[in-house]
Amino acid sequence: MNTRLNDAAVVAAYARWAPIYDPIFGAITGRAIRATMDAVNALAPGRVLEVGVGTGIALPYYKADHRIVGIDLSPDMLARAEKRVTEQKLRNVEALAEMDATRLAFPDASFDTAVAMFVMTVVPDAPKALAEMVRVVRPGGRIVIVNHFSAEGGMRAAVERWLSRYSAALGWHPEFPKEPFLGRADMTLLSERRLSPFGLYTLLVFERV
Repeated sequence: MNTRLNDAAVVAAYARWAPIYDPIFGAITGRAIRATMDAVNALAPGRVLEVGVGTGIALPYYKADHRIVGIDLSPDMLARAEKRVTEQKLRNVEALAEMDATRLAFPDASFDTAVAMFVMTVVPDAPKALAEMVRVVRPGGRIVIVNHFSAEGGMRAAVERWLSRYSAALGWHPEFPKEPFLGRADMTLLSERRLSPFGLYTLLVFERV
């Protein structure tokens, strides 16, 4: 069984998920998205990079004076994001681009904030994607991550271990530790918060050093 998650597997998986992503995942992640947007919208107006913008499900929730750039590896998801921007006249969306999160085509310190929602379990090389987010955010800016992280034990941990064999087909890593995101010298953890449903997701807000 091929359990390896790579770019081709991600693109193939999200070509399948794209038509049903909003009604299924939107229902599951809706409250976590709104909580994340509350954190981002509490910041001063600025240029925001959303890594893994997907279908653009969060785009309408950014306050109007943020300028948003969204990137995603999946052309099928981006097509839906572009349609959303057009139909909802989201004028604060500066650009949407097909791009690899581990190779961002932006200069250093070109954003005030970088946001990644439910993305780090998807990218094949999460530490490299995080390093790229840090690189493109200015010192003093914010890096906002909301993601599922592995349970330490119990039934949920057992289910995550079992599902991990299907990572390539699912398009994400069911087992995903939080520790690699902590203790980095180039960013400081400002807040950590468990989010609904059932504390499944964790919101981490960092300051770029």
